[in-house]
Amino acid sequence: MSAHVDYPVRVEARLDPEMSRWVWLVKWFLAIPHYIVLAFLFVAFSIVSIAAFFAILFTGRYPRGIFEFNVGVLRWSWRVSYYSYGALGTDKYPPFTLKEVEDYPAKFEVAYPDHLSRGLVLIKWWLLALPHYLIVAILGGATWFAWRSDDWQAAGPGLIGLLVFISGVALLFTGAYPKPLFDLILGLNRWVLRVAAYASLMTDRYPPFRLDMGGSEGGGTLAVSPDATASPGGAAVRGWGPGSILALIVGVVLSFIAVGVGAAGGVGLWADQTQRDAAGFISTDTETFSTTAHAIVSESIDIEVEGAESYFPNDLLGEARMRVTATDGNTPVFVGLADSDAAARYLNGVAYAVTDDFHGDIESIRSGASHPMPPAEAGIWTASVEGTGTQTLIWEVAEGDWTLVAMNADGSEAVSIRADAGLEVPALSGISIGLIVAGGILMLIAGGIVVAATTRAHGRKS
Repeated sequence: MSAHVDYPVRVEARLDPEMSRWVWLVKWFLAIPHYIVLAFLFVAFSIVSIAAFFAILFTGRYPRGIFEFNVGVLRWSWRVSYYSYGALGTDKYPPFTLKEVEDYPAKFEVAYPDHLSRGLVLIKWWLLALPHYLIVAILGGATWFAWRSDDWQAAGPGLIGLLVFISGVALLFTGAYPKPLFDLILGLNRWVLRVAAYASLMTDRYPPFRLDMGGSEGGGTLAVSPDATASPGGAAVRGWGPGSILALIVGVVLSFIAVGVGAAGGVGLWADQTQRDAAGFISTDTETFSTTAHAIVSESIDIEVEGAESYFPNDLLGEARMRVTATDGNTPVFVGLADSDAAARYLNGVAYAVTDDFHGDIESIRSGASHPMPPAEAGIWTASVEGTGTQTLIWEVAEGDWTLVAMNADGSEAVSIRADAGLEVPALSGISIGLIVAGGILMLIAGGIVVAATTRAHGRKS
């Protein structure tokens, strides 16, 4: 089929006349540096595309600097795909650049749109593109589909991957790439890249349901300007050099850190304001623990706060609390806090269950045949309570290696309790606000870096 060049996305490639029979077998390894860089670039692509979405929604224009960057990312991705398992069309190693490289055999261009529909931007990337997404999922040059039943599963490459594999096998045994397969593979990749450009908001022209096969679009040169040195109004495009790309990646990574820091502060502030009970504790849910052994013991709680007073108030963690009730409501129970070494000596030879600080399930059972003395007589406890009904143990959090122990008050076997643990954390509000502020500052810095990178790549000369 002959290609139609009136579509604003142009995908072309030239098949190398002579290629190695076997290099394609290791291109997955050779392309690893590109895969790493592209992982960061596509994160940046996603973030700046959100900015472009709002710019189009409010102004009807795709910001030129962002457009040049996003076209460059797709161009870079196409070159790597053409070199590797999207086509295997060349053994020439892809350059590390967003710019068009004249002598590289894979080309990708998109005409810059003077105006884009502010209404279509709301629906074209998901609703209108849905039929194409279904087709692309089958073509799947870089994707895999899988299916499974109750007792088996299988997976395989998309159509492009399968055709490329067949071409690679032919190359291995004959030394020649089948030209008809090349034409078909290029047509399928062209379809995928047109959809990618449309879904990335770069054009309002709907991708044609048409298989334009062959390496050349044909019919002349498409009017594009992704690497032009000048644009209307005297704008000078400096291009995305290594410095601009590195700055953009740094800005994107920093923005993710900022979001994480700010989100942690938001969660902390939410917990401080909404999750405290009447006594001021933030508690776990009440869990039921049962064992045939003599005790239920927490994993060692290692608390290190040395030097924390230099940054936070001395009461950073405040008090801790544990509430324990026998599940039958009548059996006297004991709960105590002790130094981990002392608790281990007391329970030496005794069967007991281990849990994760009384906010998870029983993790393991330690075997033993000894019968412990009643816990209240052990004399090892930093804090302890016992009795019927709900027993509430409260202690000041301090440095050390601690273990919580819950038992029947007489030390007998078969412990069954309901328990929850809580922490006061009086400094939580201040810490959370600090994290939110820090996240905001980091986001401003990240935004400044991204804007600077975009401005540098697409600056204006006086």
